[in-house]
Amino acid sequence: MGTLIRTLGGRAAQAVLVALLVGTACFLMVRVLPGDMAYRIAASRFGYDMVDSAAAEAVRQELGLDRPWFIQLGAWFADLARFDLGTSLASGEEVVDALAVQLGHTLLLSVSALALSLLIGPPLGALAGLRQGGWWDGALLALSAALRAVPAFVIGVALMIWLAVEWEWLPAGGVGGWREVVLPALTLALGLAAASSRVARDAVGAVVASPFFGFARMKGLGDAAAFRRHGVRNAAIPVVAYLGLQLVVLIEGMVVVESLFAWPGIGHALVHAVLGRDIPMVQGTALVMGLLFVTLNALTDLACWLLDPRRRAQ
Repeated sequence: MGTLIRTLGGRAAQAVLVALLVGTACFLMVRVLPGDMAYRIAASRFGYDMVDSAAAEAVRQELGLDRPWFIQLGAWFADLARFDLGTSLASGEEVVDALAVQLGHTLLLSVSALALSLLIGPPLGALAGLRQGGWWDGALLALSAALRAVPAFVIGVALMIWLAVEWEWLPAGGVGGWREVVLPALTLALGLAAASSRVARDAVGAVVASPFFGFARMKGLGDAAAFRRHGVRNAAIPVVAYLGLQLVVLIEGMVVVESLFAWPGIGHALVHAVLGRDIPMVQGTALVMGLLFVTLNALTDLACWLLDPRRRAQ
């Protein structure tokens, strides 16, 4: 238990560091983008056809954009210490309220993608690991290498063309029922499944070659029974640990996939906030994405601790 507490404590410290670094980096990067920030914010409010220099100057005075940058950044951190992410410069909506809706959509897509990847990748990898060197092992290696080499937006466009346009099985975008979730979730899941299948293949191969697995078969257990009793948990530990590393790919892919499929999550909101120079919204969405990554890694640590009795014995 002491090891787990120290690990989770380290994740909590990492979350604080993420908040400081993400908030500062987002603020500075948005500030150095070309163009007049006040003009872009005014355009987001009123439309480009209705904006002039007077409207931009009014927005500048209203939002205090003429103040020194360090004062604006310090004010954001002061609000963050009170768990207040501020107000959107473009819409006037509380950032927390906007993120509460967007985060629900992002979590739905993330959980769906992760579940699909676990249904696809580890079972196929386990079959290859039980018969290493066979035709299935070679075919899976080629397929996983191809999927890992292709960017997520290419996979998404291909699925959109085949499943939505050509075959008309699924909608090409939007949000609604379960049918709208399938295409973006599958786009993210294929990349995760390609990596997890290779990790599962190597983990299962190591279990099959281990002395304890051979001893289980000597006792009269068949391969399936021996693997079910003695191999599943041992093979699952490296797969779960590697999925923790791959979660960063999932979070990064959110920005592209949500924009591609018009999915109203935090990745899609981040793109629009950057285009509109909406600094509080950029900082809030990036902060939530960073903390989401830390939280998922903490859950991965907890899962590995529960799976591995050697960690609990420490």
